[in-house]
Amino acid sequence: MSKAYTLFAAPLSLYSGKARGYLRWKNVAYREVLATRAVYAKEILPRVGWPVMPVLVAPDDTTVQDTTDIIDYVENAEDGPSIYPEGPKQKLAALILELFGDEWLLIAAMYYRWTFNEEFAYSEFGNALYAELPSEERAAKGREDGARFKAFLPLLGITEKTAPAIEATYEEFLRAFDTHLSKHGFLFGARPSIGDYGLLGPLYAHNYRDPASGAHMKKTAPRVANWCQYTHAPQHPLVGGFLAGDAIPDTLIPILKMFAREQLPILLSTIEHMKTWHKTNPNETEVPRAIGMHEYTIGGVTDNRGIVPYPVWMLQRVTDHLASLTGDDNKAAKALLLSIGAGALIDLDITPRLTRKNFKLHIA
Repeated sequence: MSKAYTLFAAPLSLYSGKARGYLRWKNVAYREVLATRAVYAKEILPRVGWPVMPVLVAPDDTTVQDTTDIIDYVENAEDGPSIYPEGPKQKLAALILELFGDEWLLIAAMYYRWTFNEEFAYSEFGNALYAELPSEERAAKGREDGARFKAFLPLLGITEKTAPAIEATYEEFLRAFDTHLSKHGFLFGARPSIGDYGLLGPLYAHNYRDPASGAHMKKTAPRVANWCQYTHAPQHPLVGGFLAGDAIPDTLIPILKMFAREQLPILLSTIEHMKTWHKTNPNETEVPRAIGMHEYTIGGVTDNRGIVPYPVWMLQRVTDHLASLTGDDNKAAKALLLSIGAGALIDLDITPRLTRKNFKLHIA
């Protein structure tokens, strides 16, 4: 495509960081427009129907929302190397780690922002959404809007009870990822994958960019901090390759095991609750953002959190890839899942099946 894309986004936005980092690496022409309230009213709401960012507008005026859909749209529209590994095991692990970053590291991202960076976050909301207002009004509006985001913490299972466990599991992840980056530039070698961009959203926009958690990351996991900066920044694009032989680095196994131990049980529980919700609401086609509350466990601590269907849509990408494999590829992928404790994904029945339509989640 010869004309530029437009990305409606903001510096403080977790998922904006994911999309921006990808567009920079893909080396496509794009311009970023700050998603102020005025831009929401003029561009985002008429196109999408609800307030959300980032939103991508393609050169032909096609509107794309959701970072996974944004990345896949550009991957299909543009030439050049792909962020999806061709190796069946590497692609499987990359899809798992995108899901892990997007939806599980979100917990740590939100916890650290609103526990250690609250005042900074309020100012960022004001600067992003109300850039045209005088400073005092901007600050007041930022605090008002930021408070609404902070109110989501219990829905994510972020409570006083789970706080120590959230910190412990995040520290475990940082140590594991820092060790991995001592040997590899990205998850699977010298080229970023879809998994890298899944991790980039929470790690860059919240836990690196927010000052208190950023200082902590630089001190305790300096390679992760450097990776955040490099993977998000403009860089030499379209270079490097994935590890030969569909290799999964040993240093990734602890992170993949963390997915199986921490995130997979809540996904399986969500699937069961989705089945119940669908039976109770057989005529509903649009799926709510949350369908109740259920127990979850993080770092050995159990509490309640919202039943959020969206991650199941992302999990379908994992199981669809697994179902597409045959022969030795299928055996190798299943062996990987068994080795990390994720055997439950083998032949997993995800019903009802979910799809995205008109920028929202629907029963397929």
